[in-house]
Amino acid sequence: EAHHLRNVYKPTNRIANTIKTAVARSPKILLTATPLQNSLLELYGLVSVIDNYAFGDLKSFKSRFSRLTGEDNFDDLKGRLKPICQRTLRRQVLEYIKYTNRIPITQEFYPTDDEQRLYNLVSDYLQSPTLYALPASQRQLMTLILRKLLASSTYAISATLEALAWRLEAIIDRHAPPPALFEEIISGNLETFDEVKEEWAEDNGNGASEEPSYTPEDLKLMGDEIRSLHDFHALATGIRKNSKGEVLLTALQKGFTLAQEKGAERKAVIFTESTRTQEYLKNLLDSTEYRGKVILFNGSNNDPQSREIYKKWLERHDGTDRVSGSRTADMRAALIDCFREEAEILIATEAGAEGINLQFCSLVVNYDLPWNPQRIEQRIGRCHRYGQKHDVVVVNFLNKKNAADQRVYQLLSEKFRLFEGVFGASDEVLGSIESGVDFERRIAQIYQGCRTEQEIQSAFDALQKEMESQIDETMNITRQRLLENFDEEVHEKLRVNLQESKQYLSRFEDWLWELTRYYLAPYADFSSDDHSFMLRRNPFPPEKIHPGPYRIGRNIEDANTYRVGHPLARRIIETCRSLLLPRRELTFHYSTNPKKISILEPLVNKAGWLSVINLTLSSFETEDRLLFCGLCDDGTELDEEACRRLFSLPAAEPTEIPTDDQAATRLTGIACTQESRILRENTERNAGFFDMEMGKLDKWADDIKNSLEIELKELDKEIKFRKTEAKKIPNLEEKVNAQRQIKELEKKRNTLRMNLYQAQDEVDARKDKLIEDIESRLKQKLERNGLFMIRWKII
Repeated sequence: EAHHLRNVYKPTNRIANTIKTAVARSPKILLTATPLQNSLLELYGLVSVIDNYAFGDLKSFKSRFSRLTGEDNFDDLKGRLKPICQRTLRRQVLEYIKYTNRIPITQEFYPTDDEQRLYNLVSDYLQSPTLYALPASQRQLMTLILRKLLASSTYAISATLEALAWRLEAIIDRHAPPPALFEEIISGNLETFDEVKEEWAEDNGNGASEEPSYTPEDLKLMGDEIRSLHDFHALATGIRKNSKGEVLLTALQKGFTLAQEKGAERKAVIFTESTRTQEYLKNLLDSTEYRGKVILFNGSNNDPQSREIYKKWLERHDGTDRVSGSRTADMRAALIDCFREEAEILIATEAGAEGINLQFCSLVVNYDLPWNPQRIEQRIGRCHRYGQKHDVVVVNFLNKKNAADQRVYQLLSEKFRLFEGVFGASDEVLGSIESGVDFERRIAQIYQGCRTEQEIQSAFDALQKEMESQIDETMNITRQRLLENFDEEVHEKLRVNLQESKQYLSRFEDWLWELTRYYLAPYADFSSDDHSFMLRRNPFPPEKIHPGPYRIGRNIEDANTYRVGHPLARRIIETCRSLLLPRRELTFHYSTNPKKISILEPLVNKAGWLSVINLTLSSFETEDRLLFCGLCDDGTELDEEACRRLFSLPAAEPTEIPTDDQAATRLTGIACTQESRILRENTERNAGFFDMEMGKLDKWADDIKNSLEIELKELDKEIKFRKTEAKKIPNLEEKVNAQRQIKELEKKRNTLRMNLYQAQDEVDARKDKLIEDIESRLKQKLERNGLFMIRWKII
């Protein structure tokens, strides 16, 4: 979920900046399904975590890339991203991964008179020109939040209405509540509040402004607003049954029937944006045949049922590596296991459900619908993902008395194609809109600005026309093109990588299995059929390695998952690597080997010598290379691959032998030849690295210099504008003041001009220092470590 670092370019994002600083000198891989959610600036932020010198400063990036109008800018940006970003789309892996379909169900409902009255009253209230309850600096944001809660349920909106009234009463009593406390109430209901707040913030931030002073007239109007809010709250709390909630049971029955017809299990995930709505839905379903089959999943997971599930899960997995020690991670694992094995329905907030895999569930219910298409795609993607075996049924609710709701659903369904097909909202369509947040903002403006049905229809007609134009025009020049390679190139790489990965995986697992069997022979009982063993006692007492069942493989539930990175495996590998291996004669048995190895057949009934040296090469990166050096008794040198394959054969118990100095000298010569070849290849590769880094630093320096010149150009523009405006001023005193201000700006411009060349020289000096650093890293350092020398014989 690396996209959480996307706003690292904002100084106010302290968590992202702290992480960036902490991992600055470490090699990094950032994984995300949504690298480009709202703005190209987010891409700038993510790239800076990997490499601070891929682009200049923020000002130069905005100047050059904020509008990708020209192909030159587009190609430059794509070129800079290519070494850093690797993007693979669903359509590119269809040859290897079977993606199922999405099937939509629309559940219509009609609100009661009281529900409609509440909606109309709150909507009219939000459209008032002056509102005292909402912080002025966050009027747009808070209006959006209230509309989200209003559309979710009466339970979601009622507590917030009460909090608004409480805020106003506190202001009248001259002890205005701190903004943080008010926001805490909102975020407790809407878990995505902080994220939405950050997305809606302008570049210069929208921090809380100081509370203004109020006149007696203001205080009177505040009293009226408080009474209205209390009336709204009373109306909301008086509505015990929500029409949408009442048709949820019908929707679930339809969804389960369709999902089970497709062969799926009886599992459903219900998404809501509000924790209050989540509680309401849990109580509602617990009063039906679903009682005992429903669990909650949110950002805190602190309800009694979740705590009990967690407690039982810890008892069940005590003494295994399923327990990570992190309460948050283990609680999530416990709830997902419970949903998979016992419960039928998971009611989740999207903040809580981020990053979880629910491919065993094939019914998604959007109880309330976000206006940001990216968020909807992320919801459905919890279930409609790699590993899903069945078509995914997507249920949405539609208020038949709300014209705006119907038009939003039409846009999301028909234009974004979110709810049906193999791909849902394709990268091209989502990439064609300026941003998910901008789209959300446009819809919020329609809800806020239109009062009659005719105004609503006209506004949505205009938005739909604009959307069609955007999608059609940018389908081929979409910003997602920045992160894609040609399909043919991707297909070929995937084909090769898939095969190589399978071979590597199989080989590493075989090596790990054989090494573990050798070292743990006194400590464990082994079963070769399923690559499992029962560890009777800990071979490394100071370490916390618990006895019990272990198995190599994936998706293991009944044993510890044994892998190269497991603490037990790491200790075995470290211990075996440090062993001193004496000279021995090994007799390899080819005749009893079930597999044919063509490269070894000519060596049957022959003998010779073999040595293995570990070569550690430190330059741009540090890497270990194994040099396999072998020869036959007749003086023939062995192919490096033949030496490697020799160790895939079973061998008899070794016998100790004396050193053969002549053979040792020959093997050293072979090693020197291999070493020279490796050094030559490394030098050529490093030369390519150096050229690439030089090109990058040249562009970085140009970006920084460009940023300095931008400030100068902006000042020139400002001076020109002020001079034009000064000529229009009739009053002499005002004219003189205007000229004085212009003089100050001109003085600032002259200082900037004088400093520009010095600043540009400093940039070049910084670049030279970076180049020196790269040059020092490119110097090759060699370390040789002879691992062993053996006498070999193949029979």
